[in-house]
Amino acid sequence: MPEGMSTEVSPQPAGRDAEQPERQKRWETLVEVVEVLVLAIVAVATAWSGYMAARWDGQQSLRYGHANADRFKADAASTRGGQELSADASMFTAYLQARSAGDSKLANIYVRRFTPDYRAAFAAWLKTSPFTNPAAPPGPGYMPQYRNPNLEAADRYNAAASATFDQGTAARDNAERYVRDTVLFASVLFVIAVAQRFTVRSVRVTTTVVALGLAAYTTFAVLALPRI
Repeated sequence: MPEGMSTEVSPQPAGRDAEQPERQKRWETLVEVVEVLVLAIVAVATAWSGYMAARWDGQQSLRYGHANADRFKADAASTRGGQELSADASMFTAYLQARSAGDSKLANIYVRRFTPDYRAAFAAWLKTSPFTNPAAPPGPGYMPQYRNPNLEAADRYNAAASATFDQGTAARDNAERYVRDTVLFASVLFVIAVAQRFTVRSVRVTTTVVALGLAAYTTFAVLALPRI
């Protein structure tokens, strides 16, 4: 090497090397803050979603109970109405036999034993000239004037039971959706916990982004569900 030439190497700037640890530290702090915030929000959302699932499940049981009660009432009313109609039909048959035998007194006794609603329909039936008019209805029970309060009550109870049962089914569906979302929120907590174990930046960021996307999707799904 010729004399006079320096073998010293000019030193590299130390500032760039010093910035690397500082930047790494800021990145780690930012990621940790984001993860803690997501964990806190999702933990509350998980508890709330589970609470709503329990409430809707209770509504399902309540609605089904009301529907069963209405079914029992409908069955009882239908039985009473059927017994009344059967008794009226028997009296009507006896009336026809008495009238055919020419015993008007006995026939009137049977008419007086009709229930009030059947008697009103019987009066309307007589106006159709049933004994000479082949187009007349076969009996008072076929007249539009005939009403049976118990049978009508049975229809109302059955309609109410069907509506209440449908409400119970809807409540069950809502409960199942909340349970599904609770599981998804729990999955977010798991993914965040896994992400915290990674030290490679790209892997940790990717895992955190996946958790954020799943959390956002589940949050929108929960907000779209009905609440009680």
